[in-house]
Amino acid sequence: MNFSGPLFEFLWAFIGLILTIGGTFVEAFIASPIWPPQDYSIALHSLGVTSQIGAVLLVGCMGGKKAGALSQVGYLMLGLTWFPVFAQGGGASYFKEPSFGYLLGFVPGAWTCGFLAFRFPPRPEWLALSCTCGLICIHVTGILYLLLAQLWMSGGETSPLFSEMVAQYSWTPLPGQLAVVCAATAIAYALRHLMFY
Repeated sequence: MNFSGPLFEFLWAFIGLILTIGGTFVEAFIASPIWPPQDYSIALHSLGVTSQIGAVLLVGCMGGKKAGALSQVGYLMLGLTWFPVFAQGGGASYFKEPSFGYLLGFVPGAWTCGFLAFRFPPRPEWLALSCTCGLICIHVTGILYLLLAQLWMSGGETSPLFSEMVAQYSWTPLPGQLAVVCAATAIAYALRHLMFY
């Protein structure tokens, strides 16, 4: 089976688009057993983030750089036109949202993850590195967007509001996002071996 052609990339781009839209509205949880055991119960603990970034990175790991970037370009186009696929709706006015820079970061994040995931053997450590580099791209793009928006609105000076927004959009969700990176790595590793590529 050919895992490197336009049809393969288009298929993964479409899957990535659907996963990203779905992941926007699905909160990420971690399961842990209850101690002492009571009827084999398992407790779910929220990670404080959605599964969206996991979908972005997973499509990069599975479909490669073109499929990853294409899926996120499609996601942005849908959200900026008429579909409410972003966390707080959609539409052209979403440019004004502080979190929009992080959504823009999905494109280079998915591309970087896909590029690295197919540059090295599909081993857990390389897939984890690919996902981590993709996450770094998302945050760098988001922080740059926040910085440029602050400079634009304040006439060339940053304000204390900038550091508060960086803390809100980058530092606070980072632990949960790193757990999602681990999950995306494990899923990508299993699927790449099941599909023999």
